[in-house]
Amino acid sequence: MRHLIVSDIHSNLAAFEAVLADAGSVDRVWSLGDVVGYGPDPNECLERLRGLPHLSVAGNHDWGSIARIDISDFNPEAQHICRWTGQQLSADNQAYLAGLAETVVEGDFTIVHGSPRYPTWEYLVYTLSALENFDYFDTRFCLVGHSHVPIIFQSRDGTCDLLVPTPDSVWHLGEQRLIINPGAVGQPRDGDERASYVILDTDQDTLTYRRVPYPVYVTQKRMQQAGLPERQISRLAMGW
Repeated sequence: MRHLIVSDIHSNLAAFEAVLADAGSVDRVWSLGDVVGYGPDPNECLERLRGLPHLSVAGNHDWGSIARIDISDFNPEAQHICRWTGQQLSADNQAYLAGLAETVVEGDFTIVHGSPRYPTWEYLVYTLSALENFDYFDTRFCLVGHSHVPIIFQSRDGTCDLLVPTPDSVWHLGEQRLIINPGAVGQPRDGDERASYVILDTDQDTLTYRRVPYPVYVTQKRMQQAGLPERQISRLAMGW
C-alpha cells in the first residue's frame, strides 16, 4: 500500500493542495498532527483531510485551538493565533479535533505528534532525547512531527544516529528501529520553504522524502487579510 505521511499542515491550504497533487494516488493519508494553527485556512484544511481516507493524531495546536490543553506555554503570537483559529473553526471541526487520539498504532508504526514519551509536546531534535524515546514505543518505527524538520533517528546497539534525508531520497526500512519525521507541510523550519512530506510504500518497505514548491504568496496574502502576525507571514518565504 502507498501512504502519504504529512505533518504540521498548519492551516496552509495552498501547501497542502500542492502536496496532494505531487503525491498522486495514495491509499491513505497519515497526518501526524497540527492540521491547524499559524495559517489562514483551518476549516478548509480540516475538511480537505477529512474528505480523504486517513488517520490523524492530535497536535498541540489542534488541541490548543479548542482549549483542550493550556496554551500559556505558547509564545504570545502562537497564543493569539490559537485563539483566532478557535474562533474560525466550525462546530463539526472542533468536535473532530476533540476526538483525536494522542497516539495511534498502525502495524509496525507508532504515530504521534511530538514524541512517544510526550505525544503532543516534546520536540525530538537531538540524539539523546531520541535515544530515550525508543523505550516508549514497542513497534519497529515511530512517526513524529512537531519540530517541522525532516529527520530520522536510528537506534543502534544502545546508541542513536541522526540521519538527515534529502529530497527524493529513498530509505529502505529494514529491521532497524527508527523515529521518522517527514518535516512540515505548512511551515517548514529547515531553511527550505518548500512543503515537505513522505511517501511510505509498505509493499516495497521504503520511505521517499519529497519537497514540493507551492504559491507561498497566496498563503501570505490570506494571512494578511486575516490580520495574522507579520512575523508568521514573512517566515513562510524563508523556511524558518
